[in-house]
Amino acid sequence: MLRTITVGSCVSVQGTFVRSLPNGKIAVKVGKTVYAGTPIHSVSE
Repeated sequence: MLRTITVGSCVSVQGTFVRSLPNGKIAVKVGKTVYAGTPIHSVSE
């Protein structure tokens, strides 16, 4: 499942979901690198 996160104040990363972290952040994998950040939630209409 693809997920998008923010890393820092203005950098977004989109990758394959790896796991949820205890602090509310999630980890995603892009290639061989795993990034952790705040998930971006989709807006429902």
